[in-house]
Amino acid sequence: MQEEIYKVQLEDIFEGPMDLLVHLIKKNELDIYDIPIAMVTEQYLQYLEWLKIMNIDFAGDFIVMASTLAQIKSRMLLPASAEEEDEDDPRHEIIKPLLEYLQMKSAAEQLAERHLLGEETFLRGRDRQEFLTIQDEEYVQVGLFELIGAFQKILEKIPGDQRMEFTADKISVKERITQINDILEAKGSTTFVELFSEHPDKSEVIVTFLAILEMVKLALIRIVQHAQTGVMRLFYL
Repeated sequence: MQEEIYKVQLEDIFEGPMDLLVHLIKKNELDIYDIPIAMVTEQYLQYLEWLKIMNIDFAGDFIVMASTLAQIKSRMLLPASAEEEDEDDPRHEIIKPLLEYLQMKSAAEQLAERHLLGEETFLRGRDRQEFLTIQDEEYVQVGLFELIGAFQKILEKIPGDQRMEFTADKISVKERITQINDILEAKGSTTFVELFSEHPDKSEVIVTFLAILEMVKLALIRIVQHAQTGVMRLFYL
């Protein structure tokens, strides 16, 4: 079956458990010092379930993070004894590494924006500025988990009784990549929704998702989201 043949390794997408945690905090506009552990744990587990549905192999680090969140949640549900009242908030176990991660990520992003010595020594087929033809102040870069959220919305519109079957006559991931390439070569860019038929089935959604992930991994496309409307757009690199 197709889902057994083609799988995506999550480490190839360069996002991990801390990125998912940061995504949930930003998505829900949470105070990092006052994280509602029960809600975050529930949403975190939901994302892991979606990763399985999308046929993505995620590393053990995601399981470790899920276990940590569940442990913190259980500790917060227990009534505190007199001796424990003065102890640290159980959430500090995740807040401290989360703050350190955000600091390192911010530093890495700042370094990435600096000019590299000799970066203009070799000729390039395209100038880097050609990738920034849209007004960047109106768009934000799309990560793996924002992409999963977009696919979730599409899958939720599909009737629940529809079976997901991958048969010989269904399109493969490789063929879907070719189709998306053709669309982008002809139009230069396309919205996320325009990639799907009027009434897509689950196999079409998942194959398209896998194709997009593969294209991102190969640095063939750039995906951005309009800050106001939330519309996602793919650009061909």
